[in-house]
Amino acid sequence: QVQLVESGGGLVQAGDSLTLSCAASGRTFASYAMAWFRQAPGKEREFLATVTWSGGSTYYADSVKGRFTISRDTGKSMVYLQMDSLKPEDTAVYYCATRPAYISSSYDYTAYDHWGQGTQVTVSY
Repeated sequence: QVQLVESGGGLVQAGDSLTLSCAASGRTFASYAMAWFRQAPGKEREFLATVTWSGGSTYYADSVKGRFTISRDTGKSMVYLQMDSLKPEDTAVYYCATRPAYISSSYDYTAYDHWGQGTQVTVSY
């Protein structure tokens, strides 16, 4: 059974940095990609970044490119999202998700077959 467990959220001030973690278990992820999404109240779920488990290729949404960095540690089965220069508009619940790597439409949340429970990030002024 696939499990994704996010951690690391919290309350920070604008300009701060925060790193989210996602512990992945329950399958061999070599043929899969991992991604981070977020969802703010009243808004649609938004793609942020993706990384292939094998090879570590990354891709970012324009809205976070240059501020957020996705990475994975295959030995620990962990995926991370380093978030720098946080803004109040980054406030949301952040989710980790996984999809088969052959699916190239990383923006499409319906391509992802497993999700974590989410972790809240709140950025104050």
